[in-house]
Amino acid sequence: MKKEKKVKNIIITGSSSGIGQSLRNYFTSQGDNVIGISLADDDYNCDVSNYETVHAIFNEIAKKIDKIDILIPCAGFGLSGAIELIDNNKIQKEYDVNVMGVVNCIQCSLPLMREDGKIINISSACALFPLPFRAFYCSSKAAVSSLSDCLRMELCKTKIQVTAICPCDIKTNFTKNREKSFVTNERYGEAITRSAQRIDSREDKRMSVEKATKILVKIINKKKLKPQYVMGARNKVLYQVQKFFPKSWVIKVMTKLFYIEK
Repeated sequence: MKKEKKVKNIIITGSSSGIGQSLRNYFTSQGDNVIGISLADDDYNCDVSNYETVHAIFNEIAKKIDKIDILIPCAGFGLSGAIELIDNNKIQKEYDVNVMGVVNCIQCSLPLMREDGKIINISSACALFPLPFRAFYCSSKAAVSSLSDCLRMELCKTKIQVTAICPCDIKTNFTKNREKSFVTNERYGEAITRSAQRIDSREDKRMSVEKATKILVKIINKKKLKPQYVMGARNKVLYQVQKFFPKSWVIKVMTKLFYIEK
């Protein structure tokens, strides 16, 4: 007799668009109970950086389900521009959403997490490789990766698993929605604009949402999760190769590739 599939309670933030929406659609199609949290058009609408609102939402969720099986914080956005010249309010927003949004959901979900639950943090390949004029996005995602490692250590006496997935570039509206600051001065000239154009011009080379979803689902469904997963063949190779070279060399190469003056 075929074993009946267990219906999982899955919470996904940023589930109204992009990879979050794609994951929601997949798990829903598999019969799982997926609860979406995002700014609009979802089961619950909120800014995940607002702890009080997130806490209230999880209290409501607790009234409807017994336990959470999987938490997938996907909410996030990009910010580009020179460290020296970006408005501090935009910087604060980047960290509030990309880092504190994850922290808020983790803090609110753990009391409701099933004994063998999973926390799937969506980091980025940008957490692995520094990029000029992407400092705040790169560092916010590096924080998510480090947060995941620390949380995994703290939960070592439980059966709750934690991982950070570092996706490659995916064909979503993420690039379109990125907040871009082209404010410049004599120090940078046209490099800020030209570097952004170089990265944005790779849109046709990004991984499809469908392929990315298949990879993510395969990882999420693993019985035993590794601390980190790097997506994309090129990123996997570069991540391994850079371990054998001085950091100064890695920074020099990345600068040459992405600091475009003319």
